[in-house]
Amino acid sequence: MNILEIIEKKRDNEKLNKEEIEYFIKGYTEGSITDYQVAALIMAIYINGMDEEEITNMTLAMAYSGEVLDLSELGTVVDKHSSRRSRR
Repeated sequence: MNILEIIEKKRDNEKLNKEEIEYFIKGYTEGSITDYQVAALIMAIYINGMDEEEITNMTLAMAYSGEVLDLSELGTVVDKHSSRRSRR
């Protein structure tokens, strides 16, 4: 598996599997995948989109690419994110 094949696959509007997504995230965070390769893949994703499974796999790969905090001792934890666009 290599990043060029992954970029080509998404460029051709094919679905990325979990292993390919994990390879991409791991390679980028470890520095073996360059910024310009990431830009090419993100452009292909922007143009062709991702299905729900790809989005889930990308989100989980990103979440587990760093330290994961265990907050279970606190009981139920709720996290709310929001963004607000400024109106001009």
